[in-house]
Amino acid sequence: MDFEFTEEQKMIRQSARDYAQRELIKDVLERDARAEYPAHHVKALAELGFMGMLVDTKYDGGGMDTISYVLAMEEISKVDASVSVIISVNNSLVCYGIEAFGTEDQKEKFLKPLARGEKIGAFLLSEPNAGSDATSQKTIALDKGDYYLVNGTKNWITNEIQLPLIS
Repeated sequence: MDFEFTEEQKMIRQSARDYAQRELIKDVLERDARAEYPAHHVKALAELGFMGMLVDTKYDGGGMDTISYVLAMEEISKVDASVSVIISVNNSLVCYGIEAFGTEDQKEKFLKPLARGEKIGAFLLSEPNAGSDATSQKTIALDKGDYYLVNGTKNWITNEIQLPLIS
């Protein structure tokens, strides 16, 4: 068994390292102090293909392997863990579920813009009376035909943003 990284994996790692060391590092402390969402970094990382790196190319993703993904997350996390969480949630918690279990219509409508970084996926789990125990959650989604009505209270939402990310 070969434990060496492929040339593509090395390239992905270097690309993530270069961006993190050249760009993320410039304002990470100021953004953290202001609790500011790194919109311009997310847009730049989307343009580099990191927001949908695990998504199949037929859905506008990078079609990369898990090792490449982990190498990129490692390099970005060294400088700014919050940016790596944004990328991770979009790739693994949101895009993965849609790609694995969504219909072709859902993949066209939701997965492609997520993979391109035009939309950012969010993750909602922790509730006041349940913490992160998914089996004790009280939030419900009611099927209203054309949409779902989601009703519940969350302690925090990963990747919740109020402004358009990409205009």
